[in-house]
Amino acid sequence: MRRVTYSMNVSLDGYIVGPDGGFDWTTPDEEVFRFWIDEIRDVGVHLLGRRLYETMLYWETADQDPSFDDSMREWAALWNPLPKVVFSNTLSAVRGHARLASGGPVEEIERLRAEPGEGDIAIGGATLAAEAAASGLIDEYRAIVYPVLVGGGIPFFPRQERRVDLELVETRTFSSNVVYLRYRVVR
Repeated sequence: MRRVTYSMNVSLDGYIVGPDGGFDWTTPDEEVFRFWIDEIRDVGVHLLGRRLYETMLYWETADQDPSFDDSMREWAALWNPLPKVVFSNTLSAVRGHARLASGGPVEEIERLRAEPGEGDIAIGGATLAAEAAASGLIDEYRAIVYPVLVGGGIPFFPRQERRVDLELVETRTFSSNVVYLRYRVVR
């Protein structure tokens, strides 16, 4: 069965965006960016909320930018053809290799797990992750922790009223003091 992973950049105090909605503190250096390139290779389909989808639309045409370096072109070459499912109550259409979700995150994940397919089912976005987590559908949490305290905003971890035991699978500290943490849900 395909794994469901939730990966996002996160501040040390646990937020994916700050109180003002900003996330400029998550701009990766080359080493972290290469890590994200390697991570996306294992993804078979990516689930995104509207805000993350709109942020990532940049990559649809960014490879035409003459200032792009090789790693940016490599990311775009991997990201653009990747199937994406977008959850939105306000969008009526999406572009590229994306489609609007026909149901909620739980229904989409169950459907995707039932279909033949390779690669992880990746979730990007705290709202989607919260719904999947509430139904026990997340298999791994992957946090790229930045050394910054933003004081509030949208939390990485959903606020649930149930305990979830995790097993540390991998850690990595980058030269920029960004830390990758990968945890598997203990079932």
